[in-house]
Amino acid sequence: MLSDALVIDDVVIPAGTSKTVDIQVARLLSGTLIHMPVHVFRSEKPGPTLLLSGGLHGDEVNGIEVVRRMISLGILNQITCGSVVAIPIINVYGFLFFSREVPDGKDVNRSFPGSPNGSLAAQVAHTMATKILPVVDMGIDFHTGGASRTNYPQIRYDDQDPKAIEMAKAFQAPIAMGSSLISGSLRACGQSQGVPIIVYEGGESLRLEEKAVKEAIRGTKRFMHSIGMLEQSPKPRGLKGRQKGDQKAIRHISGNTWVRAEASGLFSSERESGQAVREGELIGRIRNPYDSYSVKVHSPMDGFIIGHNNIPLVHRGDALFHIGKESPWPESES
Repeated sequence: MLSDALVIDDVVIPAGTSKTVDIQVARLLSGTLIHMPVHVFRSEKPGPTLLLSGGLHGDEVNGIEVVRRMISLGILNQITCGSVVAIPIINVYGFLFFSREVPDGKDVNRSFPGSPNGSLAAQVAHTMATKILPVVDMGIDFHTGGASRTNYPQIRYDDQDPKAIEMAKAFQAPIAMGSSLISGSLRACGQSQGVPIIVYEGGESLRLEEKAVKEAIRGTKRFMHSIGMLEQSPKPRGLKGRQKGDQKAIRHISGNTWVRAEASGLFSSERESGQAVREGELIGRIRNPYDSYSVKVHSPMDGFIIGHNNIPLVHRGDALFHIGKESPWPESES
């Protein structure tokens, strides 16, 4: 935003200042007010306004820690232009109850644009849609794998949006992949308001994983540097010319698929996220607890494991491995 004044929930944050705005969302059953703390950092020099958000799913603590740590380390106090709106926890309800959803079982990330008189999830979504998205120009939303599944550090973007493509390239996560907008999601709501949002996925819900957190912070700093917000940037990854065995370059993924259990039983993995696999390669086994059968799990294609299941007990049809093929980047504005 190019205006000198940035206003959130009727609170004015002048250029060159920082402030925390506590937005009232709703109440607990006890009557206790629930607030969404919004941290705002502004440079004196005009520039874009960037949203950094975590905890849209309350159990995805890696994303919460990414935003918290960027605030704690003073990174956001160093911006040289523009503004940053940082929200560590969107879904405060879910965070309090160690839950992906709010107490009524609804997913905030399927409830946008929400309603002030709707469900708890709709009220949280409405707060974001009416008080946050109108004042930002772009966003990075931090997530993890769900249901005891790990996601290898990756960035997901709308491959129909040239601005989102450029954002993903600048972030330079180990993996990048196009991901269609889902109706009712924060990304879809942002797109409807002209706000491109990319999603970082790293680690597993209810687990604090240092590698995923650090990778997210490095990527965010690279992106902020690319739009002139930070003077320095972590070492860049290569977009092209990746050498064999080079794990510091970006893998662009498409044609991804889930490998599912063909039987129920005890699951043991032979491979994990971050590893390349070949078609037909043994990547896991499912054994009956009474040792009456053993089923081998093979990769359906050449590719790269971008997510895997961590639960040792599986039923037929459960997701075991998320595998994608490497592919060129789609065309963008550059």
